[in-house]
Amino acid sequence: MSNITRLRHALPMSPDINKAIADLDSAIAKAVGAAKEAGLPQGFVVSLLHGHAQVQTNIMVG
Repeated sequence: MSNITRLRHALPMSPDINKAIADLDSAIAKAVGAAKEAGLPQGFVVSLLHGHAQVQTNIMVG
C-alpha cells in the first residue's frame, strides 16, 4: 500500500519486524481485495477488521 506512512518507532526496528509488517500488510490487502471481488459489502469488511483490532487491543491491555 503505497499511500501508508512508514511506521516510526523510538528505537530502530529489526529487518525481521519490518518484513513481518510488510508481509502482514500485503496479506491483509490481498484478503480485502479478494473479499471485494467476491462481492462482500465494504461495510462488512470494515466491521470484520475492526472486530479483529478490538480483540487484539483487549489482549494487549488485558
